[in-house]
Amino acid sequence: MSEAQEQNKALVRCLYEAQTMGDLHAMRELLTPDFDDHWLAPGQEEPGREGYIRSNAAVHAAFSDIRYLIEEQMAAEGDRVVSRLRIRGTLDRGPFMGFAPDGKEREVGAIVIHRIEGDKIAEEWREGSGVLELTRARLEKEIGERERVDQELRVARRIQHTSLPKEVPTLEGWQISPFYQPAREVGGDFYDFHLLSEGRLGLVVGDATGKGVPAALVMSTTCGMLQLAARALDSSSPGEVLEQVNETLFARIPPNMFVTCFYAILDPKSGSLRYANAGHDAPYIHRNSAAEELRARGMPLGLMPDMSYEEHEIVLDAGEGVFFYSDGLVEAHDPKGEMFGFPRLRALIAEHAEKESLEDTLLEELYSFVGEGWEQEDDITLLTLQRSAPLS
Repeated sequence: MSEAQEQNKALVRCLYEAQTMGDLHAMRELLTPDFDDHWLAPGQEEPGREGYIRSNAAVHAAFSDIRYLIEEQMAAEGDRVVSRLRIRGTLDRGPFMGFAPDGKEREVGAIVIHRIEGDKIAEEWREGSGVLELTRARLEKEIGERERVDQELRVARRIQHTSLPKEVPTLEGWQISPFYQPAREVGGDFYDFHLLSEGRLGLVVGDATGKGVPAALVMSTTCGMLQLAARALDSSSPGEVLEQVNETLFARIPPNMFVTCFYAILDPKSGSLRYANAGHDAPYIHRNSAAEELRARGMPLGLMPDMSYEEHEIVLDAGEGVFFYSDGLVEAHDPKGEMFGFPRLRALIAEHAEKESLEDTLLEELYSFVGEGWEQEDDITLLTLQRSAPLS
């Protein structure tokens, strides 16, 4: 990586430090006068540099202990920096976007692209979750032409359904259980199965950014590319499949769109599960009455070329399994604005994973959490892979 790229990454880190500290002067020094953020941040009433800076002040006026935690950062060729981060804070100082202060910590995730111009940041694109998704939803509600939007969503939903597998593979000694529930606002969730040589099975869960027809088209395109790559390569390397799809997808989808994707290859005879991750929420393996994340580093598909994907391998013994999911589950909100969250999901998996229907249990907990009248914010995709326990 060149010295200029390292400097660009350091510049972005300085911006996050300024946002963490609420240092509005430092933010103003780091952004170009014509800074374009391509979206309205939470609490932001106008676009541009000054609106963006004031939105940070609004966040600090409502939250204490604000932290911008960079999980992964990449410098693309040229002038762009991609960061995957978590933003945390406690809502205890004042109201925020209709949420009353309740003293609870909030956490949202985001993938952010910055373009550097000289020694300042000129543009920002962001795809996030949690409160950011609520912001986008509120802006979408203000858009007119409701009938046109509804028609678009119906088309997107049809595209999604036709792209999902019609049958679930049957493997001796294994149970595979998928669940897919689209939201009123259509997203880009998908899952799929790839039948490989020597009885191996590829399993994939992913999510294309955005909503409506664009997300559905990118989702459908990605499903087809994954199928083709898996069949052509027929390898035991999920990272190799993701690398090839990333290169093809990068040249064929709109700029600043991308796909998160977790890909695993199962050898049902040995119980080996080899996996790689392209920026998707990490699945959980449940064993010994505990749930642990299956972590592997890798940036989302279609974001930048020449990516490599870290691989890991586990062996599932009898009674053990893996739970895959999309962010529509963990980012569901109750009437007070609290998120269902990763800790809650992990605890439920650890407690209920050995029961016959983990999906039913999780959905019951979700519906109890969100309460009556809940409007689903995003697609929910669940997929359980379980190795059968021996007969007693």
